[in-house]
Amino acid sequence: MAYTPELTESGSATLRRIAWALDKPMSKTLNAIFEKIPSMMDREKVCESCRDPSACSICGFNGNKAA
Repeated sequence: MAYTPELTESGSATLRRIAWALDKPMSKTLNAIFEKIPSMMDREKVCESCRDPSACSICGFNGNKAA
């Protein structure tokens, strides 16, 4: 399920600047951020907090995720 989140003015400004630095559109930059976040967080804690186990196969926190 994809959706378009509303960003705060500050969040949008920050995302825009990251996108400029990466020379990518904001949408691709946001996806790149979400691809990086799992390596920066405690996967076990995130999985324990999960409320939608139906998406494990596509979730970035699943260490066994098919690429």
